[in-house]
Amino acid sequence: MRLSTTCALLGLLLLTVLDSSECLQTAVRPDKDSTVTVSTELPFAQCAVCTISGVNDTETSCHSSLSLAPEKEVKLLFNCSEPIEQSYTVTITRSIECTKDVCSPTLVEAQPSLLTEFTRTFIWELKAPEKTVVSLDVLSEGLMETSEPCTNGFQFSVAASKTNSEGPTQYCQGGSVTRLDLPNPAAVSLVVKPKAKVESLRFQASAGPPKGRTVVVSLDSSATLVLSRDLEEPECEICTADGSTPACSSKEKTLTNTENLSVEFSCPKPEDIFSVKIKRKIECTASSCTPAAAEVDPNLFEDFKRSLTWDISVPERTVLSLDFPGDGLKDISAAENCQGGDEYSVTTIKSDGKIKSNGYCKGGPVSHLDLLRATTVTTEVPKGRELNETAFNVKAAPRGGRMMSVTPDPNTIIKITRVTEEPDCDACVDQGPNQKCNPRSLKLTDPRNTSVEFTCPRPQDVFIVEINREIDCTETSCSGDIVQTESSLFPDFNRTFTWDLKVVATRAFQLDFPEPGMRQIPNEETCPDEHTYSLLIYLRTGPATVGTFCKGGTVTTILARYKGRVSLKVPRERQLDPVDFKLKVGPETKMLAIVKVNLSRGASDTDFITANYPRDFPDLQEMQWDFTVPGMHNYSVHFRDHSAPECLNNEVVVEYQKEDKKATKLTLTDAQPQHQQGNFNMVLKNCETNRTLQGLTLNYRVSVMRSGHPVLCAVDLTKHGGVSLQMEKVGSDPNCEMSINSEVKEKITVAAGTTAGLSFLDCPTEDVRLTASKVIGCQNVASCPATLLTVPKLDSCLPMPLHSFTWHVNIPQSGTVDLVSPTGSLQQSLPGQECNQPVSLHVAESDGFSVGDFCYNGTIRKVQVHANVSVTAMVKDFRKTRGPFLNVSVSEEILETIVYRVSPKIGSPTLLATPSWPRGMKPSSTISWIVNLPSQYKALLHFVNISQPKCKDRHTAMNVKMLGYEEEIMSRREDEEAEDKLLVPQSFYLNMSNCIPEEGYFGAVAKIVLQKNSTLLATALGIAGALLLLVIVLVVVCVVTQKKKKQKMTNESSIYMGRGSIFRPGDRHFTKTRSNNESHVYDSIDETMVYGHLLGDSSFTDSVNDQYKGNPVDSYHTFMGPTDRAMPVIKEPDSELEMDQYKTFLDPSETFIPSRPRTPIDRQDSLSFHDRRMVDNELYTFKSTGDMNTIRLSAADLEPQPPITKESS
Repeated sequence: MRLSTTCALLGLLLLTVLDSSECLQTAVRPDKDSTVTVSTELPFAQCAVCTISGVNDTETSCHSSLSLAPEKEVKLLFNCSEPIEQSYTVTITRSIECTKDVCSPTLVEAQPSLLTEFTRTFIWELKAPEKTVVSLDVLSEGLMETSEPCTNGFQFSVAASKTNSEGPTQYCQGGSVTRLDLPNPAAVSLVVKPKAKVESLRFQASAGPPKGRTVVVSLDSSATLVLSRDLEEPECEICTADGSTPACSSKEKTLTNTENLSVEFSCPKPEDIFSVKIKRKIECTASSCTPAAAEVDPNLFEDFKRSLTWDISVPERTVLSLDFPGDGLKDISAAENCQGGDEYSVTTIKSDGKIKSNGYCKGGPVSHLDLLRATTVTTEVPKGRELNETAFNVKAAPRGGRMMSVTPDPNTIIKITRVTEEPDCDACVDQGPNQKCNPRSLKLTDPRNTSVEFTCPRPQDVFIVEINREIDCTETSCSGDIVQTESSLFPDFNRTFTWDLKVVATRAFQLDFPEPGMRQIPNEETCPDEHTYSLLIYLRTGPATVGTFCKGGTVTTILARYKGRVSLKVPRERQLDPVDFKLKVGPETKMLAIVKVNLSRGASDTDFITANYPRDFPDLQEMQWDFTVPGMHNYSVHFRDHSAPECLNNEVVVEYQKEDKKATKLTLTDAQPQHQQGNFNMVLKNCETNRTLQGLTLNYRVSVMRSGHPVLCAVDLTKHGGVSLQMEKVGSDPNCEMSINSEVKEKITVAAGTTAGLSFLDCPTEDVRLTASKVIGCQNVASCPATLLTVPKLDSCLPMPLHSFTWHVNIPQSGTVDLVSPTGSLQQSLPGQECNQPVSLHVAESDGFSVGDFCYNGTIRKVQVHANVSVTAMVKDFRKTRGPFLNVSVSEEILETIVYRVSPKIGSPTLLATPSWPRGMKPSSTISWIVNLPSQYKALLHFVNISQPKCKDRHTAMNVKMLGYEEEIMSRREDEEAEDKLLVPQSFYLNMSNCIPEEGYFGAVAKIVLQKNSTLLATALGIAGALLLLVIVLVVVCVVTQKKKKQKMTNESSIYMGRGSIFRPGDRHFTKTRSNNESHVYDSIDETMVYGHLLGDSSFTDSVNDQYKGNPVDSYHTFMGPTDRAMPVIKEPDSELEMDQYKTFLDPSETFIPSRPRTPIDRQDSLSFHDRRMVDNELYTFKSTGDMNTIRLSAADLEPQPPITKESS
């Protein structure tokens, strides 16, 4: 009972010994044959266990550990300053004594009520004669093997012995294990947590001879099997019945060349004690191996740890090939282990006796190995691991090595050099009896096709290749560039490309690097892309390394004096991607080298080192760096690491030089330039040093930071309805920083109708693309006004020019967009008909499908699109050209998707192409061209290119129909062959419809060439009719002339005088106004009295000719030409006049005109007077001085004219 009165009294007695905080007094009586030990790990001053005896329990004896005798009751007092349950442990040990066939006690159980307040450990030690197995049958709940703590407070463990190195096997209740077969000796233990009841725990113990295992083994003569013991305990023998008496061994057993041999183990689990090693031999000739595969019996000792070894022998100069099926192998280092998988070891004995071994794990890219000489393959297989019946396949072949064909370039030397001590691999040149081999190196110089053979399968593991070229320069030029294009020479070897450069002794050779330049790295490092460049120059004091460089940096040019070497190192299996150096002769210089550096924009730190760093800089030499600093940037120079030599002559100087400024000389310890601007040169000068001490070295850094100011722009789009702006970085400068309203962005959009504050920091104008767009829309066709596409004037603070302007035209679903050029016509940009004008227009549907690229002055009069469209204008300078670019209107809905109205030009072909050519039309779309031909012309329609799809639904169609006709003159589908050429006699429709393609696309290009119609028949008929009419007219003229001569010539007539004056034959006047009489209507006209504009010149100025020879015609106009020179030359009419518009011409006739006296001329009688009332008449005439009226040629009367005052003669 805890804290009882007795405990309290006894606690007072022990007060001088313990500072008691908890105590427990109880009586204990161990069972027969049980040993009970109670102990504590705490110091005696804190915890103790005491026995109580004497009269009235007044005597106590306290200990840290106390053993109790069996079957003897004792009173115990537990007194501890710590919690009692956690401070004491109780161990109950009992022995089970067994003979060869019985155990005592037979029933094993735990004493349930013994010190239940503490953690108890029950131990049953098993003792039996040799070759006896003790079995414990679990009479309570079954056990299960585990490595985790048991949750119910009962933890079982079984150990083959107390000193077993593998540790005990753990069990928990609740499993299927009901019998434990244990060797001699063994121990079973049970750990029980405090207050746990163990009433039902029981074992039935029994003894008997060992029940071992028997394994049947079959081996051929090439295999050897060794069973060897790994553990000293427990006892277990291996027995084989080769004869009448079994042969047994407890240590090792070797088997070979057996057939169904029974191998007996005297223990139930020999796999825990023994391991298996199986060795097999594979013998190979120069061409084959026996056996050809490493075969494995997967069931032989499958639950043992196995080591499988194959010794493979091959003759000299034979290649051994191993192929691993399945997942292959993964190469591992000697320190690595395979995690839970098979481990392979491949060992080859070299000719010098050294052993080369490689380790592999299952599952990797290695599936094939080529080996030389004798090889041993070993695989370690864990217990229970399944094996394939074939571990690997073996092949042998004569060791021909590798053969390759090499052709060196002129002035090129190829050196093949051994870098490892791998034996039996020579480099040979040529073939047959002339073949020369060398195990160390090979040199190729002849620019011819040369055979190179290696006597090992992987010579790239043994040799490296150096490809050297010599370039000699004159005073002005060099014989070539440092260019090494992609080469197939030794691609799987480690390669070094070298160029030996030499110029005149006083000059320098100059290496120019393309963008983005080179970056200097420490001389012993390798570039990330494994293309490492180095520059070496030769001085009188020896070679000096100017530097080691990688692609992508700030170094743009290096000048080095006299003679040097450029090297490029590329590892094997790396595709060659070299820098295209440019080599030329530089100026004279006293510098060891000059490095030109173009520092990049933005914040950066760039490191540089001196020649030979970290070794000494050459004595009495100078090296120069020329730095180009970007504008609006500051630079600072910082010496990161340097060493100063002991100078014997002169001193070390660092000299800075800026353009147009005096040089600044500093020492290594002075403060270097900080936060300065502009380009500068830095020169390092060395002295004559004491070479027994540390020389001059320098590692320094040039830091660049921005010093510029941003370009600010306040954009106001509220005054431009519907216009939005887009700005996007298109340059490669990462330091360009754009922001809108103080928010940095890679792409900026200023929405329509808003304002924004823009900022551009270190952004060249060419690195930012500015585009603008505007949305144009309406709700219905009637409310859509015609719009001219013009570009508004944007804010002048924008630092970059406008790249393009896009109008998004949104129309009602029932409308059509009409696009018309303000110049009258458009030209579509097509192959063979490209636009090369300052203005380019790209038209696309709202889904991005291209309608076409256009410029001005072509054959397209109008483009109609039944969809929303976008029009993008691109102009070289929008400041000079703002439009209008197109006239956009909305018309009623059309049936087609797109309609082009085309008017071909005479003399040049016209190309028609489907939208988005050479891509195809949209599925289920229809395109039409309305082609208007000029009069008297026909069209040759030639389909230059047609691409037809495989249709999934419906068909494509190509139709040609003349305007005004319903009949189609051509109609073809995609599965029909279309005519290549078609002659169309007049204006026509060309229609193309697409299907829903399954594959391919539908597109076409057509060419229109105008041809003039033939007029031979019309001309012949016209000539015949003219001749017939001429005869009739001549007859009529003759009759009329004879009749007129007989009459008195009193008729008034108007007379044209080439030179002289105009007169009136009489003074008679019309008695009625012109509008009220019929004086201007003629029954006939006397051709002899009519004069036209074809009268000949007069021979004098004041009179007319007595005779005039001219060509009278049936209609003429008032002569308006000069009077003092010859008559104008009459241009003959076109020989191909239309048939319904010809005029009669008469043969010239002589006309007598009597002379007239000189008469004054009125205004209306002057030759310079032009009566505008006669403009539209075919016949102009002068009348008398009466009322001036036109001759009536039709039934329409004109209004009366005001009278004109007549001047008396």
